[in-house]
Amino acid sequence: MEQLDFFTVPSPCIGVCQANNKGYCKGCLRSREERFHWNDFTSEQRRNVVRLCKQRYQRVMRAKLAQEAAQNSAEEANPQQSLFGDEES
Repeated sequence: MEQLDFFTVPSPCIGVCQANNKGYCKGCLRSREERFHWNDFTSEQRRNVVRLCKQRYQRVMRAKLAQEAAQNSAEEANPQQSLFGDEES
């Protein structure tokens, strides 16, 4: 049984249309095919694409946090002092 659609699923596009190294849009994290065929998709397909974009965003954020944590631990483990002191500008 199909669910009635009263509202269209809005495009996740935020106007940043550049591909990252994996081929996903840097703005909305849709693949090339997902972007090109958005208008042809059913509401259910669109909701699935939005769900996938959210999952991709969460993976990107987890990777950034892990990278920052690794960088912070590497800085703490470095016994050499900075030439410029610990001044923050």
